[in-house]
Amino acid sequence: MLRQESIPRIEPELNGRIPDPDTTPVSGAPGVDIQRELNRLEEMVLYSPRIPLTRRTLVDEQQLLDQLDLIRLNLPSAFQEADIIARHKDEILQEAEEYAQEILEAAEHRAIQILNELGIIQQAQAEADRIRQQVQAECEAIQQQAFTEIDQARYQTQQEIDEIRSRTVAECQEIQDGADDYADHVLDSIEQQLSDMLRVIRNGRQHLQSNVSYGQM
Repeated sequence: MLRQESIPRIEPELNGRIPDPDTTPVSGAPGVDIQRELNRLEEMVLYSPRIPLTRRTLVDEQQLLDQLDLIRLNLPSAFQEADIIARHKDEILQEAEEYAQEILEAAEHRAIQILNELGIIQQAQAEADRIRQQVQAECEAIQQQAFTEIDQARYQTQQEIDEIRSRTVAECQEIQDGADDYADHVLDSIEQQLSDMLRVIRNGRQHLQSNVSYGQM
């Protein structure tokens, strides 16, 4: 049989009718499609009436011969087309290889470009990490310096507070001592005045007692 797997087989629902060649798919090549005509020749045999109780088929001789003539007449053109394709095979392969080479070179160029871009990205990332570490180190240094200055200011303030406290205590003690001296001086003066007054009083009493005694005599 000339049937090929790529050509769909016509089902028996045609009831013995041979398909119209115009409705049979054409391969697209210019001129007569040899494959299509061979399929039609096969269909002429398959769908011709059968002799009952035998494996023989009644084929229209004229129709079969016409179909064979059609195929025979178009075989040279088919061979010519095949020869053209064969002669241009190297050229087609060369073009395909050149096209594949262009695609390969473009892919390699793109790969290099991507690697370069990745290198730039990695370099930028490394620079960003370096700057981040530098900023972090500077922040830590500033923070440490601030803590040191705060401790120094706290220590200096504490010293000033202690000095002010000591000076205040000394001034208070000095004021207290001055107040005690002043009070003692005042009390001594009062005591002196009281002593003078007592002496005057005693003298006055003695003078009174002397006058009384003289009168009694």
